[in-house]
Amino acid sequence: MCDEWGYVPLDREAAQLLFQVISDSYERRSMVLTTNLEFSRWVSIFYDEQMTAAIIDRLVHHSYLLLYDGPSNRMRTSLMRQDG
Repeated sequence: MCDEWGYVPLDREAAQLLFQVISDSYERRSMVLTTNLEFSRWVSIFYDEQMTAAIIDRLVHHSYLLLYDGPSNRMRTSLMRQDG
């Protein structure tokens, strides 16, 4: 599971290592990934357009994309704690 994908940018070596993990897992393992960044902004995480395209290609092939357009669950939970 990769949570908060893109919250902290990666340096070049970390991006290459992550690409290797994704490539090795491609069509062999399941991955769950959460992010609030649309695909067009992922190059800001990986700094390399070709590698970014290759990562997206591997991740979306055979995948289910779930788009959540509602309020933040963390914010909702936090506000409920304040009320209670």
